[in-house]
Amino acid sequence: MRRMSSKTALVLLANGAEEMEFVIAVDVMRRCGIQVTVAGLENTDIVKCSRDVLIKPDCSLRDVADKTFDAVVLPGGLGGAKALADSKVVGEILEKQEKAGRICAAICAAPTAFLSHSIGLGKKITSYPAFKDQLASKFSYLDDKVVVDGNIVTSRGPGTAFDFGLKLSEILVGDEITKDAAGKMLL
Repeated sequence: MRRMSSKTALVLLANGAEEMEFVIAVDVMRRCGIQVTVAGLENTDIVKCSRDVLIKPDCSLRDVADKTFDAVVLPGGLGGAKALADSKVVGEILEKQEKAGRICAAICAAPTAFLSHSIGLGKKITSYPAFKDQLASKFSYLDDKVVVDGNIVTSRGPGTAFDFGLKLSEILVGDEITKDAAGKMLL
C-alpha cells in the first residue's frame, strides 16, 4: 500500500496538453505518495489532449487558485502550453509560487508559459528543442533531459516525462522513496 506524503503538487490541464507528459508526471508523483491535484484551466469539463486522449480534471483552477502547493506543474503540448501562457490566473499562481521559493515545473512547450509570465528569468532551463531560440535570450538554456535551477524544474518532452516526474518526486519526497517507486516501475 502506498503511503501518502504531506507534499502536494498542482498539475494544470488545458485543452491541447501533451497526454504522456501529463499522465506520466502525475502517475509517478502519485506512486511516490505525493498528493496531486489536477486542475482544469477553464473548468472541470473533460479536456481533449493533443492526441485526442480525454482526461477529466479533479477541479477547476479557480477552485484552488488561492491554495498553497509544494509544486505547480505545467505539462507541454503546443495548445495546452499556449493556453497556460495566456492565462492571467496561471501567471498569478506561478508568481506567488516563485516568490515563496516553491517549485515551478514545466515540460516540453510549457516553459514558454514561464517566459510569458516572467518566471525564472535568467535561470537554467530546457524545453522541447523547437522553443530553444525563443527561450535562450531570457534564460540560460541547456539541452539536458531535466534541468533544475533552484525552484525551477524543466524538461524536454514526452520521452523525458519519466525523468521529469522522478526528479520532481525526488525533490519533494527524497531519493529513497523515488528510487523505490522507480524500481517498482522497472525504470
